[in-house]
Amino acid sequence: MMDRRDLIKMIMATTGAAMVGGNAIGYEMKSQVPLSKTIFKSDDVILFNEVAEVILPRTSTPGAKDANVGLMALILANDCYTLRERDSLVQGLQSLNEQANKVYGSPYLLLSSQQKTEFVSQLDVDAKAYNNKQKIYYLPVTPYNRNSSDDKPLPHYFTLIKQLTLFSFFTSKVGATEVLRYEAVPGKYNGELPYKKGDRAWF
Repeated sequence: MMDRRDLIKMIMATTGAAMVGGNAIGYEMKSQVPLSKTIFKSDDVILFNEVAEVILPRTSTPGAKDANVGLMALILANDCYTLRERDSLVQGLQSLNEQANKVYGSPYLLLSSQQKTEFVSQLDVDAKAYNNKQKIYYLPVTPYNRNSSDDKPLPHYFTLIKQLTLFSFFTSKVGATEVLRYEAVPGKYNGELPYKKGDRAWF
């Protein structure tokens, strides 16, 4: 059964950087949280969902948009990120559209599916190169004092988007029950459950 700490470690391994906003590990989003209480707008949710769908597309299982990860991701960022981290994400979303316009002559939302995939794939490559240059590597997931004056280098903005996408999706009802295998009230521990290739992980 995957707990949130295991999920954070998986996100670190996937994105190559510590999970920003690590205090989100114990975060519980109240249902029907109004977006108006955050610094983000509905357009930001739409853009985030479209980018997230390339990261976690719908296949035989649901994708990022099915879980509406954009809403939870941006509320998490608003509530759990420092001011610097939030600013980095806001500027990153704006930069993403500007880059798409520069490369394809259209904002991200108007790109074809193939163009979105190409663009996001290149962003992932750029993010890894940037993080390596800044020496942003794997860090232990432990509580530490984080404040807006912290001048430690932040990961590339796409790393923030990717981390928020993975965290929001795999802790959503859709991700936990339709992609992972969820057991609300687990029984005794069994370390030798049978496994067949292709079986879904437990949540």
